Amino acid sequence: MRPHLSSDSRMADRRTDILETAIALIVDEGYASLTMRALAREVGMKLASLQYHFRTTDELMRAVVNHIGETYEQSFRALRRDNEVITVRQLVGFILEDEPGKAICGDRLWPQLWAMRDVEPLVSDLVENIYERYLDVLEDSLRLAGSSMPHADALCLMSMLEGTTIFVGEGRRWQKHAEDVSEAILKLIENNWGPTNECDS
Repeated sequence: MRPHLSSDSRMADRRTDILETAIALIVDEGYASLTMRALAREVGMKLASLQYHFRTTDELMRAVVNHIGETYEQSFRALRRDNEVITVRQLVGFILEDEPGKAICGDRLWPQLWAMRDVEPLVSDLVENIYERYLDVLEDSLRLAGSSMPHADALCLMSMLEGTTIFVGEGRRWQKHAEDVSEAILKLIENNWGPTNECDS
């Protein structure tokens, strides 16, 4: 017998379903395709029912980006729970694998978010907050690894990691080299910030 869910839990689950459908729509058809009508059609709801959960497009977009940020934040917390210290190798490996991105199509999602940043000031601020959190965690790991310039090193590494999405991400011209590129980046990490631990491999 299924456990009884409160109406608040059911509503939260429904909102999550709607947000994940919105993300899939952005990934599959581009951010311009995300309208309230298109989303209502995708989730099989009437527009008025969708607007019960998200009254405006701005509210929906804010919720979508916050949902993406929270997904990554949960992964950072899980990494911290599983490891006394998050090494640079563990964190970079996590970003390269884009574990939450496997659920929300990171390779194709982030370029869409970048494009949205140029036309949606609301999205720009929210996406910047996600990056700021990413960089804070990476900077902490670099500092613990003995980096003399943890902030600059974090920005340099993040630029390189973001480049993998553009050059070797899903559907990109050099996608077949993605594994080699990941290996090269991890080798760079090992050479600059110490050997990888057995548990990192």
